[in-house]
Amino acid sequence: MALSLHLSLSHKNFSNPFASFSPTTKLPTTIHINSHLLKSIHSKPYHIQKCHAVADAPTAIPPSLDAEDDAHGVLIGPSSEEERREDGAVVDYNWTEEWYPLYLTKDVPDDAPLGLNVFDKQLVLYKDGQGELRCHEDRCPHRLAKLSEGQLIDGRLECLYHGWQFEGEGKCVKIPQLPANAKIPQSACVKTYEVKESQGVVWVWMSLKTPPNFKKVPWFENFARPGFQDTSTIHELPYDHSILLENLMDPAHIPISHDRTDWTAKREDAQALRFEVTERTHRGFAGRWGKEKDQKLLSFLRFQAPCVLSNDIEFADEKGVTQYFTGLFLCRPTGQGKSMIIVRFGATKRPQMAKVIPKWYFHQNACKIFEQDMGFLSSQNEVLMKEKVPTKELYINLKSSDTWVAEYRKWMDKVGHGMPYYFGHNTISLPEVPAVVEHAPAGLVAGVSASSPAKGGIGTMHAPNVNNRYFRHVIHCKGCTSVVKNFQAWKNALSAISVALTALAILASGRQWKTFLLVSASLCLAGVYACSTAIAMNTTNFIRTHRRL
Repeated sequence: MALSLHLSLSHKNFSNPFASFSPTTKLPTTIHINSHLLKSIHSKPYHIQKCHAVADAPTAIPPSLDAEDDAHGVLIGPSSEEERREDGAVVDYNWTEEWYPLYLTKDVPDDAPLGLNVFDKQLVLYKDGQGELRCHEDRCPHRLAKLSEGQLIDGRLECLYHGWQFEGEGKCVKIPQLPANAKIPQSACVKTYEVKESQGVVWVWMSLKTPPNFKKVPWFENFARPGFQDTSTIHELPYDHSILLENLMDPAHIPISHDRTDWTAKREDAQALRFEVTERTHRGFAGRWGKEKDQKLLSFLRFQAPCVLSNDIEFADEKGVTQYFTGLFLCRPTGQGKSMIIVRFGATKRPQMAKVIPKWYFHQNACKIFEQDMGFLSSQNEVLMKEKVPTKELYINLKSSDTWVAEYRKWMDKVGHGMPYYFGHNTISLPEVPAVVEHAPAGLVAGVSASSPAKGGIGTMHAPNVNNRYFRHVIHCKGCTSVVKNFQAWKNALSAISVALTALAILASGRQWKTFLLVSASLCLAGVYACSTAIAMNTTNFIRTHRRL
């Protein structure tokens, strides 16, 4: 049984391990971009013509950027005067005055600091001597070294460059190089961010000027229901968080992209979908969706600022008791072309099969789902950065598949001015700070492994590359890390035993003893193969078989 991260957005619950049931101002019409692009924009128009399929249309549709609906009404465009008015509206927004999902509480290391990003802000998360979660700017005030590369000494965060130590409030309490009678400078402190643990997730308030608004901490009703259980995974991804959110809002791609990933995803089931927007605010949007032929739309999707997406389903079981299912996606921007996601599938009713299948199997299959999408989502990210125009000029959004995507990009038009950068439906603002490229460690082994992460090359498991399954998920997941270590230990032990048994078989004089020892050695080798397979399932990327590599 597969854990599909995307198909939980279908009322069929594809790959769900729990489910067994089926002050307002108007923007001008021109694109808003950063000043360093104005010269190039004025020197040449960015009007882009789209090709149109006109064979079945009674008249050709002129390639106008203002005419979004074609003759058959299949393209997304404003459907009411209210929507047309809202298209140019902006609202007050500050990206720092939000709570961002940092990590799953259970996976925060007990004995080491953890380096994380929100946009281009580098943070370090750790547990102090009392087990309390602390978060600072990931930069030592001495010489700017990353504190996440340091260690924890008696609950204090120590920089490994010169051994400066900091307590939970960010105050420096030790500098080994100071004379005995010297005082620690008051300026020797680190910026501290407020963190809050809620429903198994660590959230961070990114503003250092505005006190945290705890009313903004997301709360998910289903996760507070009695008997609600979930399977959660965390992944780093090599594309922007807006691309990630688009993908998660797009149930139409599932039968194609994830064909036969499990028994409910089949490309022949690709079909028109129906969407009903029930709510639009400056904090997001919500609505119901399902198959076009469905009389009742069972799935309820909600996008909540800044980067939370949930899909809820209510259903009655065979006893008439209402059961609840949630597919929850907590997406965090980690820099240009990078993101991190916490995925949580939960339900009040859990099928028997999910109780016997180990969690690491669901986790490794979740990695597979992301890897199936990774190539084209990364290329989509590259196109947006290269073209430097709003998505309206590039996308052909269909009413029967792309409603949530269009809603999301229009929401970005309203609030994007308060973000470091964004691509909206009608407007954009490009990054002012160049992307930071973090190189892999030098050396032959690291170089080889980083060059071929999908193929399982030498040392791939330890290559710091977000295309690498081990780096992308396993090192962030205590459960999967433990599983890989255990399988490796069993593999080594069984290998040693098989060698010993083979040696004994050679020395044994009796035929029966030789046979027994050789059969035992063969069984041990079979165990070695099984352990190697399990390790590979957790650490080796999925590769589409139709691609020639």
